[in-house]
Amino acid sequence: MAGLTLTARSLGRALRHRNYRLFFAGQSLSLIGTWLTRVATSWLVFRLTHSEWLLGVSGFASQIPIFFLAPFAGVWVDRLNRHRVLVVTQVMAMIQSGLLAIFALTGTITVVHVILLNLLQGVINSFDMPARQAFVVQMIEDRADLPNAIALNSSMVNAARLIGPTVGGALIATVGEGWCFAIDALSYVAVIGSLLAMRLVTPAPRQTTGHVLEALREGAGYAARSKPIRALLLLLSVSSLLGMPYMVLMPAMAEQALRGGANTFGVMMAATGAGALVGALYLASRSSVLGLGKVVALSAAGFGVGLAVFAGSRWLWLTLPALGLTGLSMMTQTASTNTLLQTIVDEDKRGRVMSFYTVAIVGTAPFGSLFAGALADRFGAPTALLIGGAGCLLGAIAFLRALPRLRVHVRPIYERLGILSVTLPQEE
Repeated sequence: MAGLTLTARSLGRALRHRNYRLFFAGQSLSLIGTWLTRVATSWLVFRLTHSEWLLGVSGFASQIPIFFLAPFAGVWVDRLNRHRVLVVTQVMAMIQSGLLAIFALTGTITVVHVILLNLLQGVINSFDMPARQAFVVQMIEDRADLPNAIALNSSMVNAARLIGPTVGGALIATVGEGWCFAIDALSYVAVIGSLLAMRLVTPAPRQTTGHVLEALREGAGYAARSKPIRALLLLLSVSSLLGMPYMVLMPAMAEQALRGGANTFGVMMAATGAGALVGALYLASRSSVLGLGKVVALSAAGFGVGLAVFAGSRWLWLTLPALGLTGLSMMTQTASTNTLLQTIVDEDKRGRVMSFYTVAIVGTAPFGSLFAGALADRFGAPTALLIGGAGCLLGAIAFLRALPRLRVHVRPIYERLGILSVTLPQEE
């Protein structure tokens, strides 16, 4: 019993910080609503059009603004009050979900409405995601708890992914997509309330002089010169570009490969969430960032293998474990990359580097969505998924081969931060 209590405390040690507890509680509720909308949007587009191409276009619309705007948003995140930025973005996201609900519940929604509102959500996320990543440090007084906080963030995202698609599939089958959008809009009240209830130390004034483009060039040059940051972002970009589009092809796989409907789609999404939750809990149980480089490489490889099995499966009993592996690997790679970047980045560049992280994980995905949608339209969804899985696996092999050289660059940073003693062997 004492061992279980100790494990629970270790898993949730970041929750001892009041502001982070508020954030965790509010986000846990809001993210369930977010996943309701993601499931409902994909299913709605496919129900209206039965087109893998338009599924890809829908995903492209929600992500392409991030590719262009997130780097500029990162500059402003380094200059503005991150807490205020998050309050504004959450209010705007609530309005966006409310508009989807109104159009759907009145029976006037078209695929054009969905694409335009997805574009709006992409603009909102361009500012929200870098601010959210950079704000985590501000909520955690003890920097030793930062890796745990990032892992818990991933845990709540994937717990929501486990619950949201299952509930969403049932809601779509019974009352339609509109109620998923309405519940999502209401769920934003929780996260907005948690942000307003925080007690924050006013941060020191940040440098606000200089042109935005110059600040962006400075951040980009910093990330490019750092071999570990550059390698982590490149591998994440490859995984996102080639692997992440499996999400937009799921409705097609549910209907065409598995001969299922909305409930099958929901169960498939839930399997991905279950695997991701396992990976998040594993990362939350870790007490150090040491060894995460190898975790990143192995996770990228597992992502590729999971996608390949998913592509070839025609049976639900094989598809669900494959999606579990895919979700576990995807989450572990993204969260481990996040932790490593947050650990080694200079504080005055944090917003910009996390905006590049946002571009790598989300901003490249729209091009992958279009590419995968076009491939699936011509050769079928399984072929598109198989190509993506192979690309992820090759990227993982290249990163694993470069890992010993990257550790040489990371070691001095870890020694300066006190993470690694000069007398200890290296295992970054």
